Amino acid sequence: MRKIISFIIISLLITSCSTAFRDITVQMPDLTLLNDGIYRGIYDLSGTPIKVILDVTIQRNRILHIEIVQHNSSPIGRRAESIINYVIEKQSLEVDAVSGATASSKAILKAIEKALRSN
Repeated sequence: MRKIISFIIISLLITSCSTAFRDITVQMPDLTLLNDGIYRGIYDLSGTPIKVILDVTIQRNRILHIEIVQHNSSPIGRRAESIINYVIEKQSLEVDAVSGATASSKAILKAIEKALRSN
């Protein structure tokens, strides 16, 4: 019962703040400027309970791996975690959001961007 109530509350918060993520833009940093290593990115979607902490591994100017350390969201929002596979495959942040999990998708992409700009 607690899980259902928590899910409803989180869903209502996200729905009521749906405009919070619409204005988020993401730009791909130049990977050729990065040294090999692991870069941490954190993004807290203002006005929602969504928060993402992740580590991006760069090797030879390519995104080798992305590990989500923490992702606060609804169960539906957690589906957005699959977006990291597309980012790695395309070596780009210009990927489609996961249907039904747009806010979490954008938060994950923004956390990746912040990680790659943290050098």
